[in-house]
Amino acid sequence: MLRDSLSIILRELVHGTAPNQGYVLNPGDIGLVRSLDGLSADAASAPAPAGGASIAAHVDHLRYGFELLNRWSEGEMPFSDADYGTSWQNGTVSPDEWAARRGALAREIARWERVVAEPREMSQVEENGVVASVAHLAYHLGAIRQINKSIQGPRAHPG
Repeated sequence: MLRDSLSIILRELVHGTAPNQGYVLNPGDIGLVRSLDGLSADAASAPAPAGGASIAAHVDHLRYGFELLNRWSEGEMPFSDADYGTSWQNGTVSPDEWAARRGALAREIARWERVVAEPREMSQVEENGVVASVAHLAYHLGAIRQINKSIQGPRAHPG
């Protein structure tokens, strides 16, 4: 089922792969959460090499998006007045703020993982949004790893 596949891929992106298997990430990859745990607040606050958003801003953007999705899953309609731009303005963090931000992201993702894993009736638009949430997370994981190459996952082994 699509729901099961999305749940598996979401968990892989967040928590990493098995040592010998990966669908999106290479085998042995630790995923987003543990990758972020390996960064200092200074590294998370550094602007992207080409002048783009910092990793801290990407993390706040992801947290905000998952918060909106979780609110939607509880019956709210939070998207019409959502302000995604605010999350991009939170690019610099202290060590305490960085720990809090990573924790907030992990909590919102854990809530979303439970939503994705549970069967529910959805319209086509809602189902598209659930699929897009996994693709969106994969995009930002890649962007974060381009900003700071020290947290890139393992390289694929040929053959």
